[in-house]
Amino acid sequence: MSADVIVIGGGVAGFSAATALADAGARVLVLEARPGLGGRATAFTDPETGERVDNGQHILMGCYTDTLRLLERIGASDRVRWQAGLALTMIDQRGHQSVLKLPPMPSRLHLLGGVLAWDALSWTERLSILRIGAELGPPKGGHHSGTAAMWRPALAGPSRETVREWLTRHGQAPRLCELFWEPLALAALNQSIDQAAASYFVTVLTQMFGPDPAAASLVIPAVPLDELYAEPARAWLEHRGHEVRVNAQAKVAIAGERVTGVHVRGEHIPAPVVISTVPWHGLAGLFETLPPALAATIANASATASLPIVTVNLWFDRPVMHEALVGLPGRAFQWVFDRRAIVGGSGSHLSLISSGADAIVSMTNEALVGTALGDVRAALPAARTATFRKGLAVREKRSTFSIAPDAPPRPQTETAIGGLLLAGDWVDTGLPATIESAAVSGHRAANLITTKFTKTETTKHAKHY
Repeated sequence: MSADVIVIGGGVAGFSAATALADAGARVLVLEARPGLGGRATAFTDPETGERVDNGQHILMGCYTDTLRLLERIGASDRVRWQAGLALTMIDQRGHQSVLKLPPMPSRLHLLGGVLAWDALSWTERLSILRIGAELGPPKGGHHSGTAAMWRPALAGPSRETVREWLTRHGQAPRLCELFWEPLALAALNQSIDQAAASYFVTVLTQMFGPDPAAASLVIPAVPLDELYAEPARAWLEHRGHEVRVNAQAKVAIAGERVTGVHVRGEHIPAPVVISTVPWHGLAGLFETLPPALAATIANASATASLPIVTVNLWFDRPVMHEALVGLPGRAFQWVFDRRAIVGGSGSHLSLISSGADAIVSMTNEALVGTALGDVRAALPAARTATFRKGLAVREKRSTFSIAPDAPPRPQTETAIGGLLLAGDWVDTGLPATIESAAVSGHRAANLITTKFTKTETTKHAKHY
């Protein structure tokens, strides 16, 4: 067989690219090396309970426009639940519970109003938000020229500035940082605020608190992750005559400095365009012999540090939470999700997330479960009397990549090899390692191909890309 475009990788980036290309008229083949689809955003079946368990709880935001566009394209928009505005229940280390809720006001004002009404903080601590808020006004002339311009006065700073340095420079109260800024930054960046570059946090804030108030809304998957997008995308593609293969380890075939297709288990599949969505640590493995034209790209990818996320699932004999999501600032696990409230069911299944989990990723499974159980019982009184039934730890040691100021540069979508494009959350989208970055990268790769031709010409002329 042959294809107009071969997409290597069946995750968010791969399916964003593949479905966009198919929609434009190209013949697409998706190759996934693993037995299952979803990449680093997938699920597995727990053998003891039979439940589908995510390899890490993910949440989306209303500002994830490319991710939501993918879900709409494949008919999966009904598989997420929108929260009306941003409302976060936080339980601090002293056990004090409070709710940060953004009021129904225009964007930016809703952030200021929510923090100023937040009873977890003293008035002095709340007012420190104004040191950022005062700088969020429109550019000179009184007209907003775009989301980034709206934030630019507050967010400009040294290119090597860390998130903590940025927060300190803007006079944010330590407790406001502890309860809001730090958990938000760690969840979005998966890296300590002492290490992560502030520029990426700037981008996250630009998206969340842009012109549309709904951009800050939480959008929570209501089904296991592979059922959210991977399986619907496969069905969508196959229904339209495209092919998705699993257990298909691919090697990129190159003649001169141009792609000729891929090799899969001794079979050569010709194609004029190949989109690789493998992660940074897998790029070198796509080639039998490393092409000299990609030496710098592969060297930078290989030098990029990987960061872990640890998820611990806990089962109890009765419900112990009333909310779908609770923040646990200052603890080993920063967020706890009630899977019962998210995906339904009668059992009590909690999922605890530790982002930037370098300090705990090497702990034994028993120690991880014990740490998570301790965090839950310290925060949730009902968990102290409920019977603990089972714990399951999941490590993703290479879940994301470092975005420290001195990290190697991220690659562009087009490469020095003709017909070879890169996608994936680690490609230079300007975003941190999020599902949205992956979706943006996939759409960007597809757009580079399809914008050269009309929809009816894409299949006919893709070979000339």
